[in-house]
Amino acid sequence: QVQLAESGGGSVQAGGSLKLSCDASGYIWRVCEMGWYRQAPGEERKLVSSINYDGTTRYGDSVKARFTISQGDDKNAMSLTMNSLKTEDTSVYFCKAEVLVNGAGTDCRQAAEYWGQGTQVTVSS
Repeated sequence: QVQLAESGGGSVQAGGSLKLSCDASGYIWRVCEMGWYRQAPGEERKLVSSINYDGTTRYGDSVKARFTISQGDDKNAMSLTMNSLKTEDTSVYFCKAEVLVNGAGTDCRQAAEYWGQGTQVTVSS
């Protein structure tokens, strides 16, 4: 079993900052990719930011230059620093990890997908 522990959600005024963190644990050989997605009511889940095992990052267009994603030392954890928050950033944020569990091989193209429970971020005007 792979578990994702999310933390850092909360309420903040527009222009403020929050830091979301996610820690993967379990029978993990490698976390191939780890990131955050968000899903507002009535909308589909969308990429916020992700980081690969090799450090390659992706950002959604709406958060570029405001959010920064980084890996933990063991690459089973990552954090997303969110600056200059806008009311439009209000959403439930979900951690996602693409994981090669022990015994599943070494090809990240075969990684399994795991999701956290979600953490609420609310930005008020």
